[in-house]
Amino acid sequence: MGEEPLVRWDWIGRNRAVLWDLLADNAVMALVPVAAALLLALPLGLAGTRRRRLYQPTVAVLNVVYSLPSLAVFIVLIPVTGLATRLTVMVPLTFYALAVLVPAVVDGLASVPDHVRQSAVAMGFTPLRRLLAVELPIAVPVVLAGLRVATVSSVSLVSVGALVGRGGLGYLFIDGWQRQFPTPIIVGIAGVVALAGAADLLLVGAQRLLTPWARARTEAPA
Repeated sequence: MGEEPLVRWDWIGRNRAVLWDLLADNAVMALVPVAAALLLALPLGLAGTRRRRLYQPTVAVLNVVYSLPSLAVFIVLIPVTGLATRLTVMVPLTFYALAVLVPAVVDGLASVPDHVRQSAVAMGFTPLRRLLAVELPIAVPVVLAGLRVATVSSVSLVSVGALVGRGGLGYLFIDGWQRQFPTPIIVGIAGVVALAGAADLLLVGAQRLLTPWARARTEAPA
């Protein structure tokens, strides 16, 4: 009797539809919280930039939330959001992403040179127009750097949710461990890495589209 192979390709072929469903579920539970956190981080970061006294307490609270073990938070939320629901996983991931994105937004807005702001004011820009047309575009590289970290972390943390009944590709880790069958574990790891890599590449592409001046500067001949 031959030795069991590390990867059973026939198993992957038979379960292809299930694997795609798990991948899609993982993507939704990872990316929706990041998008929600970004929408919350923009006004919070702007408030922290304009009123620095608010920034430190806000970051302190978010750092405490970020330090909480994800599994413990999932379990605490079960009575509120229910067992094996997406919300049980997505709510904590939103706050984890928020803890990364608020400092990124503040640092990005703080990187805008004062003379650029003054020039915009001298040209008659309203505060809102100055924010949208001047400050946020300049802050994009710093904000997207934080967004990339938050996104990759979120894709990975979703798998912990499998321990409370909803974890996307994390289900494969539990299934493989319980059956002492390595193929699901390897496929799950590969899926998480591929999903995180694809999301990161999309964000890199978005940065290139949103900052054409930076691309032109790097591509200019010496």
